[in-house]
Amino acid sequence: MKTIGLIGGMSWESTVTYYQIINETIKEKLGGFHSAKILLYSVDFAEFEDHMTHSNWEQIAKDLTAAALNLERAGADFILICTNTMHKLVPEIEKQVKIPIIHIAQATAEELNQQGIHKAALLGTKYTMTQDFYRNKLEEAGIEVMIPDESEIEEVNDIIFNELCLGIVKEESRKRYSQIIDELKQNGAQGVIFGCTEIGLLIQQEDSSLPAFDTTQIHAKKAAALATN
Repeated sequence: MKTIGLIGGMSWESTVTYYQIINETIKEKLGGFHSAKILLYSVDFAEFEDHMTHSNWEQIAKDLTAAALNLERAGADFILICTNTMHKLVPEIEKQVKIPIIHIAQATAEELNQQGIHKAALLGTKYTMTQDFYRNKLEEAGIEVMIPDESEIEEVNDIIFNELCLGIVKEESRKRYSQIIDELKQNGAQGVIFGCTEIGLLIQQEDSSLPAFDTTQIHAKKAAALATN
């Protein structure tokens, strides 16, 4: 079995989900007492949130690269960054790390194509929804990307940072996300990507009028498959 390197803590709530899904998937596949070989480097999210607020992406890249190198030295065979937004910095990290980094958007694109989804709504932080680093991976795979309007982008982003990343789950926020998904469906979306690892803490498939693609689930199951391949 290969050893999975996780860079977590962004936020720790969703990192718990990664750990659980990977181990459950390994157990389902191998049975018995099997569990995953995992190395976890968990960061202090407050530092990263402050750097994002001040657009200090260079420092975040340095910190994530240091984490990745630590995992590499410790014996990880490949790395997962347990958050969508930080994949913005994967090209910088890959310059210094020899082992593969499994890109969350690429894994998601593969799943969408397998399910025949060619036009998908994307929910996530404002960085993930509006910047090219994530959308390009999907578009390169032949998937048209739809996002909410400008005011709804701010709403979705605020719920992530002011509620979900703090472990706060509100019923009114769940209803609001469902309404936004309904609007995107009316505009032609065939599925919705939960492009933030915290969104699955708020809404599930039963709350969505579109087929839902939870990137945490997809990414974690990809890691388990690679570890046992």
